[in-house]
Amino acid sequence: MSRRVVRQSKFRHVFGQAAKADQTYEDIRVSKVTWDSSFCAVNPKFLAIIVEAGGGGAFIVLTLAKTGRVDKNFPLVTGHTAPVLDIDWCPHNDNVIASASDDTTIMVWQIPDYTPVRNITEPVITLEGHSKRVGIITWHPTARNVLLSAGGDNVIIIWNVGTGEVLLSLDDLHPDVIHSVCWNSNGSLLATTCKDKTLRIIDPRKSQVVAERFAAHEGMRPMRAVFTRQGHIFTTGFTRMSQRELGLWDPNNFEEPVALQEMDTSNGVLLPFYDPDSSIVYLCGKGDSSIRYFEITDEPPFVHYLNTFSSKEPQRGMGFMPKRGLDVSKCEIARFYKLHERKCEPIIMTVPRKSDLFQDDLYPDTPGPEPALEAEEWMSGQDAEPVLISLRDGYVPPKHRELRVTKRNILDVRPPSGPRRSQSSSDAPLSQHTVETLLEEIKALRERVQAQEQRITALENMLCELVDGTD
Repeated sequence: MSRRVVRQSKFRHVFGQAAKADQTYEDIRVSKVTWDSSFCAVNPKFLAIIVEAGGGGAFIVLTLAKTGRVDKNFPLVTGHTAPVLDIDWCPHNDNVIASASDDTTIMVWQIPDYTPVRNITEPVITLEGHSKRVGIITWHPTARNVLLSAGGDNVIIIWNVGTGEVLLSLDDLHPDVIHSVCWNSNGSLLATTCKDKTLRIIDPRKSQVVAERFAAHEGMRPMRAVFTRQGHIFTTGFTRMSQRELGLWDPNNFEEPVALQEMDTSNGVLLPFYDPDSSIVYLCGKGDSSIRYFEITDEPPFVHYLNTFSSKEPQRGMGFMPKRGLDVSKCEIARFYKLHERKCEPIIMTVPRKSDLFQDDLYPDTPGPEPALEAEEWMSGQDAEPVLISLRDGYVPPKHRELRVTKRNILDVRPPSGPRRSQSSSDAPLSQHTVETLLEEIKALRERVQAQEQRITALENMLCELVDGTD
């Protein structure tokens, strides 16, 4: 008799747990837009959620510590004239977020560390180039201020946010609606899925498809794809019988899948969240009440089921915390922010350990907030892996850093001199933009005080007249 050997893995026992009631964010009117994005973005400082808003599109930004009931008059980020469809925090500046909207624009916002007294309505820059709604945005993983957007016009545009320029426009590679776009780890390639059922690997700087696979999943419903640490492509999609399916592909040999597994029958699109440090992929279906997670390895069957976190309420969307925002002292390896109809609930994934010491094997060095390249360097053909940091002593987010936009004079055709730095260092003096914002706040408060004083004077005069009349 042969004894079955249990597969060795430090992630065989990953446990998910919902946060306590006082750690949730209550009374948030989560957007009801029918769009397959996650509706939520999170970083070590802030939680951003797309919300219902009359007369346009808006999202709310809360500091992570601001748990509990959210005031119904809490300031929003408003500026789009139609619903917001996607949001994404800049990986190199925790105070900068981009939003994409049904109004065909992308807006980039500077979020202050303090809570503003009224709605933020002025983006740092508005990027206009799509002719239909913009449903996908994602920042470049290693180059500063490089942002990708994909629209309903089947076009992918890559922008330099620091200058407001279009770096690249990929407008003839997709014949139909783009469902998902993902960068690889150094930002040299893109994986895209499209309504034409084709999975493509694209070299954006050459504007060409370097590999493609038709019907990676045979069903008509949307497919999703992410790059893995090994350079493979992990996909989620549907079979011809509408069963949900996951796949693992080698771009050098697209004929046969490395792995293909049927899951269940459900309509919800599976959103994959991949952690390259642990090589675990978490699958969150819209409308599901569970998170399934798998470990991807080099041994058959290559995609190993680990466990399922289940809860009672279905999820409307999901935010995924970058590794540097986790609590290493509690052996936390992932944290999700699950959107309900009226609240957001953190879900914490941990690997139980007896020791209180830092667990080197759970926390290899992870991408930090410093970019490895400038936008111009990336455009010139350079590639660089992310700049890594150690989490041994925990991660402290840097102070507020300003995004500076220097729009180039379109009449000036001379090349820019030297690399453009678009963020001040964390210890630089307050920038002009911050000074102007503070002056506006002061002016508004003064006007409010002045109006109150005028009202008091008017009431005093009325009182005097009433007293004189009775005499």
